[in-house]
Amino acid sequence: MRKKIIGVIGGRTCNKEVEQIAQKIGELIANVGAILVCGGFGGVMEAACKGAKAVKGETLGIISTYNKDNANKYCDIVIPTGLGLARNVLVVQTADIIIALPGQYGTLSEIAYALQFSKPVISFESWDIKGVLKVKNIIEVENKLKELFKK
Repeated sequence: MRKKIIGVIGGRTCNKEVEQIAQKIGELIANVGAILVCGGFGGVMEAACKGAKAVKGETLGIISTYNKDNANKYCDIVIPTGLGLARNVLVVQTADIIIALPGQYGTLSEIAYALQFSKPVISFESWDIKGVLKVKNIIEVENKLKELFKK
């Protein structure tokens, strides 16, 4: 049986509060035995990877450039696509479940792709659009993940 892959999407930059939330989500993903996939850069992506690595989790960064060195230092595996924002499709298609944190239009595009591909999207202080599963805290994220894993 394959491991679950959980995508974390959000801003390339973020404030300290969102950074702490992303780290906790990264830890949660690793603790449930899933692999974390993200866009591989800074902000939410780096914080989530850092959290996963803190508890010995596995991380995958699918970056928009050709240079692997552009990825954050917490990515175990880096896939350099050279696709620019089109790499968002690959991040979403790689994941079984998406967790969205605050971000701009890149985050919104990933949410839209996930919904288009019928992937569950857990939204934590992110875009509030039809089809996302809104949560208010880490405990609700964990409960949603457990519920989705059962399906």
